[in-house]
Amino acid sequence: MADLPRKAAARTARLAALPLGYAGRTALGFGKRLGGAPAEAVLTEVQQRTAEQLFRTLGELKGGAMKVGQALSVLEAALPEELAAPYRENLTRLQDSAPPMATQTVREILTADLGPDWREHLVWLDGGPTAAASIGQVHQGRWRDESGEERRVAVKVQYPEAAEALQADLRTMARAAKIAGPLAPGMDLKPLIDEVQARAAEELDYDLEASAQREFAAAFTQDPDILVPDVVAVGPRVLVTEWLDSTSSLASIIADGTPAERDHYGGLFARFLFSGPARTGLLHADPHPGNFRIIPNDDGSPGRLGVLDYGSVARLPQHGLPPSLGRLISLCAAGDGDALIDALREEGFLKDRMKIDPQLLMDYLGPFVEPTMVERFRFSRDWMREQFQRINDPRNPAYTVTMRLNLPPQYLLIHRTWIGGVGVLSQLGAEAPFRALMEEFVPGFVAPA
Repeated sequence: MADLPRKAAARTARLAALPLGYAGRTALGFGKRLGGAPAEAVLTEVQQRTAEQLFRTLGELKGGAMKVGQALSVLEAALPEELAAPYRENLTRLQDSAPPMATQTVREILTADLGPDWREHLVWLDGGPTAAASIGQVHQGRWRDESGEERRVAVKVQYPEAAEALQADLRTMARAAKIAGPLAPGMDLKPLIDEVQARAAEELDYDLEASAQREFAAAFTQDPDILVPDVVAVGPRVLVTEWLDSTSSLASIIADGTPAERDHYGGLFARFLFSGPARTGLLHADPHPGNFRIIPNDDGSPGRLGVLDYGSVARLPQHGLPPSLGRLISLCAAGDGDALIDALREEGFLKDRMKIDPQLLMDYLGPFVEPTMVERFRFSRDWMREQFQRINDPRNPAYTVTMRLNLPPQYLLIHRTWIGGVGVLSQLGAEAPFRALMEEFVPGFVAPA
């Protein structure tokens, strides 16, 4: 595929074909059942073929389609195992790659955005991309500065018509959110798509992304465990940063990592997400595994964690996470339902006239603060799946709490990042010092006695 499929009608048709394809495979599976094939075998085949079509289509279309797919991939750990298993390989593939655009297209964009003399600085550019994402792809290059010194760089180039494709996809998927039905029955995609849509303009702005990345790079420049490449040059559709040597992303650790690697890189991942707001006043709000690169030590042992992609960033007014967040979590961990209700009402999580039973509230929220109750907490797919099923089960009395709670706009990105980060830790099966990180980096948090 040379570049983004540009015509809205063609993109819409590709997305619309997803539920139709699923319906056709289901009908074929029913025919096989009539022929005597075991139900489990038929179900697995239908799910696997649906997974392949869904994530291949989302990956090839890139834009909003791929971005929604990446967001879904972060939450894979929450899906029931009989659904998650056939999708896992395709989800991991989507986290790390996508089909590239044509080399000539890349060079035309470089000329338009960096000027006709861009080759004087970018003295070498790899013909094929090293990575591809929802709105751009990355090439390795070599940059010569004014002194004549050269260094390796990563050159991110935005796809042609990326803005139009992104907005068109999100409008289409907002109207046809039921395409996720084959992936996770009962999952509501609309809030996810609404959030992606709200952040789309910022993620297309490479000047804004460069500003955020510079702030993170400066804040983490002396960090022994976290590496953030600095910005070298920026244009409207081109972002040049320092090159980061890495064997693979966190997706590879999720797939094949040893227990030691899972705990090590999971701990660094959690520490980066928690410490970033305190150090920079910004929250890296795109925690899918492809943005986090593993950098083993020379002897192959677990080493540093590199962090990429600062297009989705929450700018925090308090130059850190809000103290009210730590207070709410502390009250929940302490089991003080009445005080928690008052605090939730103060912060806008509970409307003035909305009544809620304190015990039901604690039954609903209590399990979410389990990681703060112990010195080290082992995340797992089983734990994540249990929480997801518990709050989505209409038979559970605590289910009614979902309908009563509100999410204030100022917490939207924090909430999304929190859930996504926990999803990645659960995919890793990592044990992390969650409580200590909360105490160090979340204002207002007091660990339960």
